Amino acid sequence: MSLNILRPGLLTTVQDLGRHGYQKDGIIVSGAMDATALRVGNLLVGNAEEAAGLEITLLGPKICFEADHLIALTGANLSPTLNGQPVRLHRATWVVAGVELAFGAPVAGSRAYLAVAGGLATAPVLGSRSTYLRAGFGGLHGRALQVGDALPVGNPGTVGQQLGQQLAEGAAAGWAQARWAPGPELRPKSARHPIVRTIRGPEFATFSSRSQQAFWQQPFTVTTEADRMGFRLQGPLLERETTAELLSTAVAFGTVQVPAGGQAIVLLADHQTTGGYPRIAQVISADFSVLAQLAPGQAFRFVEVSLAEAQALYLAQEEQLRALRRGIALKVLT
Repeated sequence: MSLNILRPGLLTTVQDLGRHGYQKDGIIVSGAMDATALRVGNLLVGNAEEAAGLEITLLGPKICFEADHLIALTGANLSPTLNGQPVRLHRATWVVAGVELAFGAPVAGSRAYLAVAGGLATAPVLGSRSTYLRAGFGGLHGRALQVGDALPVGNPGTVGQQLGQQLAEGAAAGWAQARWAPGPELRPKSARHPIVRTIRGPEFATFSSRSQQAFWQQPFTVTTEADRMGFRLQGPLLERETTAELLSTAVAFGTVQVPAGGQAIVLLADHQTTGGYPRIAQVISADFSVLAQLAPGQAFRFVEVSLAEAQALYLAQEEQLRALRRGIALKVLT
């Protein structure tokens, strides 16, 4: 069973939840930019949350399903269609062999995810199927998808098989969707000027009081210098009160660094393992999805929260995912 790529889209790659345990060796984690969206998609089709799917950026691909599959589309609304008919996001969907998935204009967000029951079965590298473009490994031949590629699919689990059988009965038009979907708390929230919540970074206190206030009070815009490694931002000039150099130290997804020019950079999935720029802030885990769905030219604001608030928001999000997993199992297997 495979997915055939008829048109690759702007940037479509195989991603899972990343390559963990190798940062000490200089190998990045990589993985899905919006990990929550991928996890939700995998749960909807009965996969393990870490199964590999497709990350689709802004302009989506055109894909033909070689066999019958249970799929789910999550994350950004990039106007998906099946055989030319609009399809809903965040729902388990049964497609029969020969159906074509395509995308139109971006409506909200910038990264969509395609999960397939059984997961994409490309060869793992260091325990992960994630594509690391700069190093050229993982995914399919270490690169973005191209016309003519065929992606292998694994065998669905029990939940995926049962749900697929239930939906297949109503797929007279070539595809059918479940009537239920996750609650709004697990779906991207569309906002004209999003809020990205952060905690203070280790070097926050080294910035001038004016820069500290500007960081929380003034908007930032994602520039065109934006990729999976990070976003270069346009916003207030951030100046330190000291010229002392820093030793390179650990950085993470969502670390906000400030190079010598004073314009902030926020690191993303393909960020380096260490960095020497001062870290003014750290985006909280619960808002990684908000950050990942920003598009070039979009304005947003950073808002400060406490470490305790960040931890509570993370735990609440994880509980929502656990509740979704339990709810799907009860719905399908009982």
